[in-house]
Amino acid sequence: MKIKKVLVTGGLGYIGSHTIVELVNKGYEPIIIDNLSNASIKVLDVLEQMLKIKIPFYQIDCTDSCEVNKVFDEHKIDAVIHFAALKAVGESIQKPAEYYYNNLVSTLTILKAVQAHGVKNFIFSSSATVYGNPIHVPCLESDPIVNATNPYGQTKIINERILTDYSNIHKDTNIALLRYANPIGAHSSGKLGENPNGIPNNLMPYVSQVAVGKRDKLTVFGNDYPTKDGTCIRDYIHVSDLALGHVLTLEKFETDPGLVIYNLGTGEGTSVLDLVNAYQKATGIKINYTFGPRRDGDIPTNYLDVTKAKNELGFKCKYSIEDCCKTAYEFQIKHPNGY
Repeated sequence: MKIKKVLVTGGLGYIGSHTIVELVNKGYEPIIIDNLSNASIKVLDVLEQMLKIKIPFYQIDCTDSCEVNKVFDEHKIDAVIHFAALKAVGESIQKPAEYYYNNLVSTLTILKAVQAHGVKNFIFSSSATVYGNPIHVPCLESDPIVNATNPYGQTKIINERILTDYSNIHKDTNIALLRYANPIGAHSSGKLGENPNGIPNNLMPYVSQVAVGKRDKLTVFGNDYPTKDGTCIRDYIHVSDLALGHVLTLEKFETDPGLVIYNLGTGEGTSVLDLVNAYQKATGIKINYTFGPRRDGDIPTNYLDVTKAKNELGFKCKYSIEDCCKTAYEFQIKHPNGY
């Protein structure tokens, strides 16, 4: 069956909004659910102006079964991309109950609606955090998934198990578990980007806020890790490259692959100081930073092997780290106080 209508939960968030752009550019018709807990309704206006279409939007919570099912009743949905989740590692350590409830119940609610309405295509937004403290890097999809180092990662592992068990019974349903690297950067137009509420939890928006003088300095959490410069190493991927990976996965679903798992990243590790230096090079702006203590739940090194996605999806990153920094800065300049 040809996939046309795609429900995107968390569709006004950072990754979700960029994915909406890629979906529309490839001829799909998105429908958005978002409770706006970490997104702005202004993003919907930006998307509709950029794409010159009207996008069905529902401000509801994915844990609300009644409201979720109304959306499925109103639209003949062909596929679901499930982004909606709480996503801050540090916050998850402080608020484990909230994270387990929101991230697990939302997936179960959407999945029950998928089953009830005969939807046969489901993409789950997972994370490289499922690899915990990796047994080796780069991480492979075949590596054992046993234990994450924080509640956020644990919710991704449990959700992957739920969806794997569902797939074992519903063999006519295509399910993709997409394990993301760290998304950074902004849309090349400068109209879409990462717009966190309050103090950013992620590195790139914090660096950008320092660059434009909104914050005095960046605190680098830990400089005594067993890495080349003592700071954590991650796989940073441009958000538009990551978004395109979802479109390629929908195209893969046309072949009825069943359950598939893909790492989406660059396949290269970049340290925190590497990223700061790249930002300075891309923008010509000096970033003031200082070192602080390690942050609970962080591991020294995590980056992904993306060979499988490259071979099976044709996935390939277009943007360099400096491109990521440049687009993030351009978005910050255009939106100094958010949308």
